[in-house]
Amino acid sequence: MMEFGGHSVSVDKPRSIGTWVLIGIGITCLLAMFVVMVFVSKDTRRLAGVMPGFNQALDKRDYDTALSMYRDLNDTIINRDPGDNSDLTGEYEILTQMEAKVNERVTQIEEKIRYERYTPTNDDIAFLEGLSELTGARMTNWLTGLCEEFLLGTIEKPTLMFIFEKLENLSNITAAVRPLRAEIDQIELSRGDVQSAEALFTNEEYIDAVKYYEYVIENSEGFVNEFAQKRLEDCKTEMYQPMMKIADHMLSNFQYYSAETLLSDLARIFPEDQIIQSNLFMATSNTSPVGTYKGSVEVLCVKPLIADTKVAFEDNYVSSTDAYYITTSEFRAILDILYKKGYCLIDPTSMADLENTGFINAKEITLPEGKKPLVIILEDFSYTASRGKVGMCQRLVQNDMGQICGEYISSNGQTVVSRNCEAIGILDAFIEEHPDFSYNGVKGVISMTGYQSVLGYVTDVDQLDDRNKGLESAGLPSIDLTDKEIETNRSTVLALIDKLKDSGWIMASSTYGFINANHVEQATIQNDTEKWLDQVGSLTGPVSILVYPNGDFIRGSDPRCVYLKDKGFRIFFGVGPTPYYTYGDNYLYFDRCMLTGDTLRNVDYSRLFKKEEVYDAARKKSA
Repeated sequence: MMEFGGHSVSVDKPRSIGTWVLIGIGITCLLAMFVVMVFVSKDTRRLAGVMPGFNQALDKRDYDTALSMYRDLNDTIINRDPGDNSDLTGEYEILTQMEAKVNERVTQIEEKIRYERYTPTNDDIAFLEGLSELTGARMTNWLTGLCEEFLLGTIEKPTLMFIFEKLENLSNITAAVRPLRAEIDQIELSRGDVQSAEALFTNEEYIDAVKYYEYVIENSEGFVNEFAQKRLEDCKTEMYQPMMKIADHMLSNFQYYSAETLLSDLARIFPEDQIIQSNLFMATSNTSPVGTYKGSVEVLCVKPLIADTKVAFEDNYVSSTDAYYITTSEFRAILDILYKKGYCLIDPTSMADLENTGFINAKEITLPEGKKPLVIILEDFSYTASRGKVGMCQRLVQNDMGQICGEYISSNGQTVVSRNCEAIGILDAFIEEHPDFSYNGVKGVISMTGYQSVLGYVTDVDQLDDRNKGLESAGLPSIDLTDKEIETNRSTVLALIDKLKDSGWIMASSTYGFINANHVEQATIQNDTEKWLDQVGSLTGPVSILVYPNGDFIRGSDPRCVYLKDKGFRIFFGVGPTPYYTYGDNYLYFDRCMLTGDTLRNVDYSRLFKKEEVYDAARKKSA
């Protein structure tokens, strides 16, 4: 503040140098922005007139001017200096609009030629030729696509020839199109093979698709050859991951023979892939030469095993338990002896061609050389309520590793979950240790009833009354399940069955009510079968095997058996002490050897094992 004549006057202090610098920078930025805005404004005004001018030229049929405008704009984009960072978004947008405008009319002409047998007018021809590469590239690609359609069967030759006749002499496409026109006859000759390859590709039958494409490539040239080369590469790209996943799954489930076949094909298709080579080595290390087997087929059958011999033979002894069932230790001992004798598990359905529903054809048994075929049946694996009281499992469960286990109540009242307490887990573990006991990962046949439960779970309200009767008979409390709880049980059983099937087990029926089939009327057979298909078959999926309870089989010509065959059951198991099978009228029949406490004591199975080698000392009765 300063005083002049008695008045105080405010005087600004001199601005600092820094302040003037900031002011200068601000002014510079404003000037730069103004310059940019001027240029952008001018550029916008320049581009604003391009598209209207282009449209006007097309309307006046001044195709030279329209083409020149397109080329100038295209050259601006293509020939831009690499150091020029100016924004060309507007140019790109207008170029796209030009192409879209032209393509719209080209498409109209093409579709009329194809679908209306239209002959282009002189104006159409002037338009198509006058715009040179702008229309030529589009039409060339279209005609090339039509040749692909012809190859794939979606357009026929007369239509294709008509289209070429109308367009191939246009000056801007004739050089590219006439050679293509000359290949149409060769394309026609290759249609069948290419379409077969495409169908296999679509159906994910990749290995066969590759073989077809390779055949086409070897026997073609030009357009067809180039198409097949491209599709072969597409197929190889698409197939790799799913085929590798299938191969890994085969190896993890001991399907070494199938894995060897698949990986051999993959090794040829992907010769440089080291993962495939390593997996192929793993497969071949677990396979041996195979041949056709001629001779008998042993079929052994067990019911659910006795898991706790103290409960079965001491705490709660029941004579029928001792008579009808074998123990886990007996089952393991039998497996060990059969393995040492060279037996190998096979799939009984592999012995029959079931493709035709009206008749059955025998198929040769294929086995590793030196091996003998064996079928193991686990019968009536539905876990009735009474079995849990005598040292046997009450249901199947999956453990934390996803392995199928039995669950039982031990002599001290504890709930035990173990692979070692049921035939399924025991056989799974045995094959893990001795994969050559199974041909290609096959396990055994699991036959189920349904009147009390499926694998120990009530999966239908219709089962509740029978289940509660069984519980009452066993001195156990009854149950009352909601619809939601039953549906949860169904989901649990579906997961169990999917796991079993995936790991080599085969599902079968023991009838719904475990009935003596040959001693009931056809109406009973039909009612029982419908229940099984509805309540159990809906969980297992289609099955072809019926294990007759107590061996009470029905002859193949009997109307009751004809009915069963019509329902999909084509492989039947009765009972007999020696190996026997025969092919009948649309069926394959086997006898099965029952392994029970009584048969261990009373039937001569010395061809398979000695009684004293397997008999459980925990039994009260001697061998």
